[in-house]
Amino acid sequence: MAGLTADELDLFVRQWRTSGPRRRRAPRGLPVLVSYLRMQHAIPDLVPPPSEDRVDVLLDEYATFLTDGRGLAEGTVRYYRSTAKRFLISVPASTYDAALPQVTASAIRSFVIAVSARRSTGSVKNTVTALRALLRFLHVRGYLDDPLADAVPAVAGWRHRPLPPIVGAGDVARLLGSCDHRTATGRRDHAILLLLTRLGLRTGEVAALTVDDVDWRTGEIQLRGKGNRYERLPLPNDVGQAIADYCRRGRRRDGDRGLFLHARAPYRALSSSAVGHIVTRACERAGLPRVGAHRLRHAAADALRRAGAPLFEIGQVLRHASPVTTAGYGSISAAELSAVIMPWSGGA
Repeated sequence: MAGLTADELDLFVRQWRTSGPRRRRAPRGLPVLVSYLRMQHAIPDLVPPPSEDRVDVLLDEYATFLTDGRGLAEGTVRYYRSTAKRFLISVPASTYDAALPQVTASAIRSFVIAVSARRSTGSVKNTVTALRALLRFLHVRGYLDDPLADAVPAVAGWRHRPLPPIVGAGDVARLLGSCDHRTATGRRDHAILLLLTRLGLRTGEVAALTVDDVDWRTGEIQLRGKGNRYERLPLPNDVGQAIADYCRRGRRRDGDRGLFLHARAPYRALSSSAVGHIVTRACERAGLPRVGAHRLRHAAADALRRAGAPLFEIGQVLRHASPVTTAGYGSISAAELSAVIMPWSGGA
């Protein structure tokens, strides 16, 4: 089995399709099995052959620059690389070098307009940010004579939009109460929800946690934040108790060092999207409208504000680099504002 290659897997899939009914698909469990065998080092990792495409070589160089030069996280690098690939593929070939695209201000605007026609405002803003990073790289490395990052059009957006629904203390209690502590999955979900609502962690930070990041002696937890920054936060007693309960009576001790693992084989660490799905399922169990996992980060900030914490302390817990960012987490609900104004307005 140690010599199993990608070509042999492809041969197996082709034989499987031809040996059964018409339009027989590949075995549904094959990707999971192959992934598990690679995780156990039973078969070698898939190493793609070196690409001869100039665009792919350029994208690999760009990804290395983002990782080593900019210190971006792995997920951010993947997104920036995929955005760069979509853009470069959409650009016509250069008249000077047919192997590379001809990047112009007109091509940039056309790409952004095409993306904005089928995506949300937030998604387009992320695309524009990734595109500017690519253009700066191309200019610094000499692929572009002119800096074209300023040619990327800005995305229209309004800072003071209607306030999103606030996840209050009662809603948080219902989310936490929806977890079944009799099961390993329930204990895992309870610990994750506590990290999101008490410490305001991002989904990526929860997914990146390992068993080595919890310092039980000092009562601290180490986080991998944005820009691959390592930060430490004190671990509240209830959060630490929930994590310890999951580790003792739910988490498998063999294999992956990730702190929170999938409940089914292969028992790998959860991804950011999996953490988001846990929040969605908790909302369904609690009978609450669906909210994104990031709304629980806002709930943590709102709980600190109600307890009287000043803005800079909330920013320290949320690990914001600027108080302007923290100010966006200090929104007051209309009902709360009315309770303050009504006594002064005489009930009007």
